[in-house]
Amino acid sequence: MSLTRFAPAPTGYLHLGHVANAIWVWGLAAQVAEAGRGRVLLRIEDHDRTRCRPEYVAALLEDLDWLGFHPDLGPVRQGDSDAPYEAALKRLRADGRAYGCDCTRTTFSRWAAEHGRPWQGPGCPGVCHKRGAPETTLRVMLGGESETWEDRLAGPCVGEVAGAGDPVVRDRRGQWTYGFSVVVDDLRQGIDLVVRGRDLLDATPDQIRLARILGREVAPMFAHHPLILRPDGSKLSKADGATSVRELRAAGRTAAELIDEAAAAAGWHPGS
Repeated sequence: MSLTRFAPAPTGYLHLGHVANAIWVWGLAAQVAEAGRGRVLLRIEDHDRTRCRPEYVAALLEDLDWLGFHPDLGPVRQGDSDAPYEAALKRLRADGRAYGCDCTRTTFSRWAAEHGRPWQGPGCPGVCHKRGAPETTLRVMLGGESETWEDRLAGPCVGEVAGAGDPVVRDRRGQWTYGFSVVVDDLRQGIDLVVRGRDLLDATPDQIRLARILGREVAPMFAHHPLILRPDGSKLSKADGATSVRELRAAGRTAAELIDEAAAAAGWHPGS
């Protein structure tokens, strides 16, 4: 039996994009199970402690219940304990892969202006791993080259590892980053099916490599589904009240109507 996760960040209210993701998560969980159904873990990704709010956690739990999406496990919260992330960082340090970095976005922008192109490949513009920079942020050396995987929805995929520089694992505010925390969580929680939007396709090579470094022998199956887009082609955001589940509920929309609308917009249909 397979285990996947629905993993919203409580930095705002759920919107139609989250509904689309939930449809794919629960739908594919059922399809990949050899017998019965797959299981879904609800994981609250509150690693960004400056933007996450308790009221958003309460609201997303209420909205999920109203929509009829009931997890088999959880909820669990990233913010409950730093221990798993500290342990993973300790392993990276022991392997000589974690290093302090004092580069900022300005550093990367200045390098791009001087060289006529954005920074590409492993490392960082400040060559911080060689000069022993202070641990303003922490990065991890993943090496270069590429990773390949067979995506359940996107098909055969290949992507450069650390294509825009070594990824940050802990930011300037002392917070664990998304790319680091999800890899640690998926490994320790036994997630073997990762269902998410196409906007995260480019993050996959780094996450596959990092998971292998941390001891994951077999990468999870990935399924990157289509996004619901605005008319101008941009993706939905939590700031867009017009697509907020709570706003639509207040306007008299039913759960079935929202699910049908999100499913159609995100390309879900039975047998996808």
